[in-house]
Amino acid sequence: MDKAQKFELMNKVVRELEDLQNSQTALITKISQIEVDNMNGLNDSTLEKNLSNMHSKIAENVDSINDIFSYFESKRDEYGEKNGAAIAAIEAAAAVEAVK
Repeated sequence: MDKAQKFELMNKVVRELEDLQNSQTALITKISQIEVDNMNGLNDSTLEKNLSNMHSKIAENVDSINDIFSYFESKRDEYGEKNGAAIAAIEAAAAVEAVK
């Protein structure tokens, strides 16, 4: 795997981690809405207990994902800065080959 391919793979992982963050945030939003609906009339103790537990676990996951995302985004940025010239040269060579 050359430096440009590695950098593109790193970009893909960053995008996937960001998507994972968004998915987890959407889950928290949905669980919160169900919790509110339960409080606004259902008052089901099983829903209250289980949704609260789920909310807490997903919130912990969001924190972990945020930490991983920040770490890997920084690692990707450092790699891009360190290897920017090599990546640009590889991409330029590939563009020339594509024209031929």
